Amino acid sequence: MPSTTWQRPFRLSCLLHDSGHSSFSHQFTQARRIRELMSRPGRFGDLWNGVDYAQYHPEEPEELEHEHYSVRVAHEVLSSVDLEGAGLHAVDVIGIMETTQVEPSETFCRHARTFWEFIAGDDAIAGTIAAQDVPGLVMGLLASIVSGEIDADRADYMLRDGFHSSVTIGGFNLDHLLSNLRFGWEVSEPWMGLAITQKGLGALEDFVYSRYQMYRKVYAHKTALGFDWLLREAINEVLEDPESFDWIDTCLSNMKFFAELTDNFFWEAFRKVARKQPQSYSFCIVNRVKLGHLDTRENLDRNAIDAHSHWLSGQLGLDPANVVTCSMRARFSNIQDNFNGIKVLVKNPISRERSLRKITEVSAFFSKFSDGTITHFYSRPNATKPAPSDLSE
Repeated sequence: MPSTTWQRPFRLSCLLHDSGHSSFSHQFTQARRIRELMSRPGRFGDLWNGVDYAQYHPEEPEELEHEHYSVRVAHEVLSSVDLEGAGLHAVDVIGIMETTQVEPSETFCRHARTFWEFIAGDDAIAGTIAAQDVPGLVMGLLASIVSGEIDADRADYMLRDGFHSSVTIGGFNLDHLLSNLRFGWEVSEPWMGLAITQKGLGALEDFVYSRYQMYRKVYAHKTALGFDWLLREAINEVLEDPESFDWIDTCLSNMKFFAELTDNFFWEAFRKVARKQPQSYSFCIVNRVKLGHLDTRENLDRNAIDAHSHWLSGQLGLDPANVVTCSMRARFSNIQDNFNGIKVLVKNPISRERSLRKITEVSAFFSKFSDGTITHFYSRPNATKPAPSDLSE
């Protein structure tokens, strides 16, 4: 098969799958007032005004996430170029992205069946998987590489974040992992997806453990979570201005203006708030005034967090209202269930034939993880203290 058969639509999906991230990535959509805006009834319909979204979404979602914006951006981008002239179809590119449920084009279906015949041989000839099911299974396989347990996104950001944060815990042997990935299928389910050889299982375990440690030591670090909290509060402050609120509301409903929600837009908005309100969170962001870290605890429930917060305020002579808590919950208890979707190629010592088995049947490693919550306790920043002279408004 020509390489362009799969490369171009798949690469487009990889490039576009996070295009719905606005300013400051996940922190933008986690800000309270932004979430309220994105939850407004009719928002999804406004976003697709005049465009048929049924080809991508069978029904309107109750609440928008950045993935829904990615699909909308992708449709806008792909509609502006001559896809058909390149032998491509928007429905195939977008169908590989998250939140979608599509009917692939006839071109995709034809290539999917050719691909199935190429990898399956006798199983394909025998019709062990119905021909009409093959395109959906192939699309699901490609989607798992764009957004799955060992997707291209995670493999990229873990190595990149580990490098830029100068830590080694995010490292794993990507080349060894990739060289031991295979296409797998089971006719009984039917299932088609990624499979890993036994030789590469150690690299996959390193990948999972690195991800686990990165969440604990980097993404949930006291400085990172403290800055994230300040950033969300500063975004909320910006939306208190009626003019900014109306403009952001417009940008979230109209693709013509969505790209205007840049980091620079908010930096200018933070500076505007900071000039007027020296005790604002925007002032803290602009002038790098940090939350004062007090303590860190793990696996506390809401009542225990409140109790510890009040204990700290009493011991340190602080107003309880000035003690801030930031928590990150890492959901790892479902690792074994999720990774069972990636099979292991096991060689029979007698016949030397290979068969597919669930990961948890071959390795006990994936059953060792549980959910965990890391909570940091801070004192609210003293925004009135002098800022660095080169940073003051």
